[in-house]
Amino acid sequence: MNDDDVLAWLADSDPALRWKVERDLLDAPEGQWRATRARVAHQGFGAQLLAAQGEDGLWAGGAHFPSDFDGTDPQPWTATSWSLMSLREWGVDADALRPDTAGLLERNARWEYEDLPFWHGEVDACINAFTLASGAWLGADVSGIRDWFVTRRLPDGGWNCEWVEGATKSSFHSTINSVIGILDDESRTGGTPELHAARKGAEEYLLERRLLYRLSTGERHVWAPHLGYPFRHRYSALRALDHFRAAALHDGVGPDPRLADAIEKVRASRDADGTWHQAYPLEGREWFAVDVPAGQPSRWLTFFALRVLRWWDATPRVRAPRG
Repeated sequence: MNDDDVLAWLADSDPALRWKVERDLLDAPEGQWRATRARVAHQGFGAQLLAAQGEDGLWAGGAHFPSDFDGTDPQPWTATSWSLMSLREWGVDADALRPDTAGLLERNARWEYEDLPFWHGEVDACINAFTLASGAWLGADVSGIRDWFVTRRLPDGGWNCEWVEGATKSSFHSTINSVIGILDDESRTGGTPELHAARKGAEEYLLERRLLYRLSTGERHVWAPHLGYPFRHRYSALRALDHFRAAALHDGVGPDPRLADAIEKVRASRDADGTWHQAYPLEGREWFAVDVPAGQPSRWLTFFALRVLRWWDATPRVRAPRG
């Protein structure tokens, strides 16, 4: 496929992806992509997932795990936190959910960890990041989670979901989930100065490592360039680049030159047909498939890769800080 063919292929997709393609790759008029986004709640993936919400406000009867999960199978992706993440990322308006979903979850949802209240968060940085962003989207009080991220940030700059088990070094995976959730909250509510500073510091943690490498040895993490969608909780250079694009646009700055290695990894992974293929999809029960099996061209991964490369190639670099 030539570039025009690839863009046409991307546009021939579920409304959950199509509106993003129209806005970010095709430069469609705002009225067009907004009209497509409005269809997400009524057609395709968005409509199917909205239909699975229970009368109590939950999905699959649980906060992070389905009520029938016994721990013997891979992590399922059907429970409430994952379902909210998908709907939010697909651009579904909060009003499309059951009335007062935030209140329903306040009354009916408890975390599997120590039965903690849903909007108070728990001890896992990734879960708290998902909940912070979903709370900002649905209008819940997530002020306690904002404070948690400020006080639980580790000395090296990021977060680690295993801190409660004694971890003292930040994790790429925990940190990318955290900064994504914080930016989502900041974009919707304005956040707080303290949380903004925490996000910037954690982004510096990733930039110092050029999104790919151990700071101590310079060794590249073998999983960093892996391509798989849905992203869920996993770190990848592509997912991190997508965050840094969003953060730069929000903060009004250009791309940091320390992203260059990760950009070239993404660029080099393009297939001969102009697409990026699904390589490492996560196992686990889901409501329905939103992307292709391993080995096939992925519309979602191709979209994210093209959006990042378009931003990088079109925007002047900012100077990397010294030291």
